[in-house]
Amino acid sequence: MKLLLITAIEEFETDVKTILKHSGVKAFSYQSVKGYKNNGNEFENWFPKDYLSVNSLLFTIFVEDGFADQIYRGVEDFNSQQETLSHIHIATVQLEKSI
Repeated sequence: MKLLLITAIEEFETDVKTILKHSGVKAFSYQSVKGYKNNGNEFENWFPKDYLSVNSLLFTIFVEDGFADQIYRGVEDFNSQQETLSHIHIATVQLEKSI
């Protein structure tokens, strides 16, 4: 089992939900967060401007290993079609144990 964390601007909420649905995800949670970037370019495409908070969402999804690849492909496909600076970002955490 894996834990996926997805961040995206609020405008991408429906798109993330669609990716999850088409990847076979049955349940997930999400919450509003403020995205913020300090001056610097290590996260150049995360938030468009320095020192400006951005209304964003953080999705938390527990999935079996096979589903993670489908979600990554969906995010990659979505991001490749974006003309904006903002993208959907995804990270995976391997779980050793869960109850």
